[in-house]
Amino acid sequence: MRVVVYGSELASATAAAALASVGHQVRWFTHPDYPWSALKEADWLQREPELLGQLEATLTGSALAVSDCPLDEQAFPVNGVDVLWLALAPDQRDAAQKVLAVVKSVQVAPVVVVNNSTFPIGETERMEEALGQPDQVAVSLPDMLEEGRAWQGFTRPGRWLLGSENDQATAQVRELLRAYNRRSEIFQRMPRRAAELTKLAINGMLATRISYMNELAGLASSLGVDVEYVRQGMGADSRIGYEYLYPGCGFGGPNFSRDLMRLADVQSASGRQSPLLNQVLDINEHKKETLFRKLWGHFHGRLEGLTVAIWGAAFKPGTARIDHAPVLPLLYALWAQGVKVRLHDPAALPALAQEVGRQPLLTFCQDDPYQACEGADALMLVTEWRCYWNPDWKRLKALLNADLILDGRNIYDPNYVASRGLIYRGIGRRAG
Repeated sequence: MRVVVYGSELASATAAAALASVGHQVRWFTHPDYPWSALKEADWLQREPELLGQLEATLTGSALAVSDCPLDEQAFPVNGVDVLWLALAPDQRDAAQKVLAVVKSVQVAPVVVVNNSTFPIGETERMEEALGQPDQVAVSLPDMLEEGRAWQGFTRPGRWLLGSENDQATAQVRELLRAYNRRSEIFQRMPRRAAELTKLAINGMLATRISYMNELAGLASSLGVDVEYVRQGMGADSRIGYEYLYPGCGFGGPNFSRDLMRLADVQSASGRQSPLLNQVLDINEHKKETLFRKLWGHFHGRLEGLTVAIWGAAFKPGTARIDHAPVLPLLYALWAQGVKVRLHDPAALPALAQEVGRQPLLTFCQDDPYQACEGADALMLVTEWRCYWNPDWKRLKALLNADLILDGRNIYDPNYVASRGLIYRGIGRRAG
């Protein structure tokens, strides 16, 4: 098929590479705010497993072409397209409308517009109305990709949520993605608005599970119970399962966080208040302060002049992004008390430097996580990168002044850490 992909998001880059790799003729137009010349240097793209290599491989052939020029009447393919794949950021709805106006003015042949963006519910229907022709149809295919495994998620999907009321458009999308639908039937077809809401509802449920476990971790701590026993007991129940039952110091990320806010906005706009969702958001923001409160309690509020090592800044392992990451409120809370911070992260330091600017109380330790611990009074584990899972405890004890380990992701065994002569505090866990 002749496909135009529009956008500079992870979803657009993945779709362009994946569709071209199976023989579709793809022209990828990047958004003007993020051209290919800048996009290919982005940390998040370079660190996404397989994706950049797949893009480069398809660009060397004839299946994929990337263009930074505006997607206007002059740039639009003269022979038209079969599919227009829109994968834009939530604040780029105007760009989508401009492209749809171009399609309306230059293409008379049938076309399927795939809305792969997280826009307000009902936007896919409005896209179809903007086209204004009965054989030009818009369908919703919500972006379900996870950073760190986008290529795998697209080429080996567990499911596609397809919002479509049109049989011909449905058949077109199924044919477009046929190469990735061979193992088993993975399409879940539903009305467009239902698909848009389902995507938000999924992330709302996952966030609720995380926040519920964080609440239980606080209760377990007050009762002297190790929350790990509770987590394992809950997960063993077939009605619940283990996924997203890990308490921690808060979640972040560009997609997860904004989908929750979008769901909250939908609730508000509908006139239906959601105390549950508001509580989920409040709990998460509160949990981002957990490690600071543990530090405050350990040193009885006397924090000025201390030095803290932080391992991890990215909102999750495998990405260079810090959007809504727990490290941000943690840093500002520490600096407000005059605490010096020495921070290591394998990928996110450039993004963090751009976000916080020059801070006299912040030192980046780019090469070695142990460098961050030199002379520190405590070590805070914020992001569970694999390189942090099995540290040299003897070396850490020699480096840390106060022997304090604050584990924001519960990746260490409390009793083992204590047996190494260190003080362990986790989320609902402690040596005991």
